[in-house]
Amino acid sequence: VLCPCLIYGAYAFLPFDAPLLPTASARLVYTLRCAAFATFPIVLGMIVSGISRLCSSALEPFGELQREVEIHRTYVSQSIHLFILYFFNMAVLVTYLPQELLKLIPLLTGLFAISRLIYWLSYAIGRSFRAFGFSMTFLPLLAMLVWNLYSMFILEPENLLA
Repeated sequence: VLCPCLIYGAYAFLPFDAPLLPTASARLVYTLRCAAFATFPIVLGMIVSGISRLCSSALEPFGELQREVEIHRTYVSQSIHLFILYFFNMAVLVTYLPQELLKLIPLLTGLFAISRLIYWLSYAIGRSFRAFGFSMTFLPLLAMLVWNLYSMFILEPENLLA
């Protein structure tokens, strides 16, 4: 319930518009540039994971990982998997959106980055709190996937393989 409200509020009240993107290649480049910002939480997680592994008091560096190291390593691994899903869904989504809705691309990118940071924080606090951050990441991805499949198979089935 929170994700659609956040996206709608940002869409309605933030004073920016997407540039004019008439071709599919220009739209894909725009998506690629926006997706670069979504890698910020992953890179930050890699840095923190490396620092926590370096500062770990383990006797064997490749042995049993401590909880502090394991949290960051798991976060980075899961974030990379979700980023791949996010990026491919965004690349397909941008080809079906009309020009006036292209403002959603940077908004969804910001939601992804903020959601991953919330997940990381809640995962570090306790494993039982991480569902909120994960749902803020996964449910918009699921909505994009449903819209992409609807667009491919219902709205434009003649251009499915074009």
